[in-house]
Amino acid sequence: MSDDKRTPTDHPIDAAAVMLAARKLEQGGLVAFPTETVYGLGGDAENPAAIAAIYAAKGRPANHPVIVHVSPEADIGYWAASVPVEARRLIASFWPGPLTLILKRAPHIPDAVAGGQDSVGLRCPSHPVAQALLREFRGGKGGIAGPSANKFGHVSPTTAAHVREEFGDDRDSLVDYILDGGQSEVGIESTIVDLSRIETHGPVLLRPGRIGADQIAAVLGVAPAMPDAAAPRASGTLDAHYAPNTPVVQVEPQALAAVLDKLDAAGQKVALIFRTRDGHRTAFAQAMPQDAHAYAHDLYAALRDMDHTGADIIVVEALPVDARWQGVNDRLRRAAFDSQGILQRLTGA
Repeated sequence: MSDDKRTPTDHPIDAAAVMLAARKLEQGGLVAFPTETVYGLGGDAENPAAIAAIYAAKGRPANHPVIVHVSPEADIGYWAASVPVEARRLIASFWPGPLTLILKRAPHIPDAVAGGQDSVGLRCPSHPVAQALLREFRGGKGGIAGPSANKFGHVSPTTAAHVREEFGDDRDSLVDYILDGGQSEVGIESTIVDLSRIETHGPVLLRPGRIGADQIAAVLGVAPAMPDAAAPRASGTLDAHYAPNTPVVQVEPQALAAVLDKLDAAGQKVALIFRTRDGHRTAFAQAMPQDAHAYAHDLYAALRDMDHTGADIIVVEALPVDARWQGVNDRLRRAAFDSQGILQRLTGA
């Protein structure tokens, strides 16, 4: 069994809250719910009106698909037109856990959940509260469409408090219920592997996450390819994503001191997220773990905390580029995408 196939850990489950959340979903409402990766904004995956409400609440483009979360006992063949042997192998190795599989969509599944494509993204989360909700919702036979519970493009939430920051929790909220399950264990979104074109393209890694390409290769006997122009659209794969309101820039460790000095000389207020160096003169600083998994766990909370400081820029010390850091580097690259050229503008260089 892979280390990334998680069995539910001990976590207090409020049965009444789970039941209430399931009834809200069955009535077409939206429920924010915890998973081991990040919190999801859930709706009935077979209810086009509920899916439309998810898109509206997030401000999400209608052609950007969402992931369907299913229970451990779910019949994958209900959701997918075909389930190749490669999918069965990955499911046996990594489900429940932070892996999403893109498969050909069964004809009766609404195309709204797939952004109009002929494929569907499926995942079985390992979080005990998510599993309890999935088993309660429609007697365990339903699927919950669940993109991250934040406004489109923003930093994903890893606590119920983060969800409230995005949507509020009063009567005017676009979310009908927030199911609290503590802080997400993984901290970044699931790995996404496309198997919908397995006969012609083999497995394709659309989004890295906790489960790396090397682990996929170990199970399938072939390394997943990188996305091509015809690859299905998938959650969280736009160039700009996961971004706080404050501009983000990554700086190599050897250049960090000089960059911070230039920003200080220009009168810019800096929030620093660092891993290997300390002692810099910055208005705000957040030390991060050395381990890649622990760093991923803390990343989104750190970005949110630094975003609240009122700094002019968030400087992130660049990370190693080996396989264990692939998922975190992917998120930071997308978070910084719209901030290209910001150092030159702030320092006048």
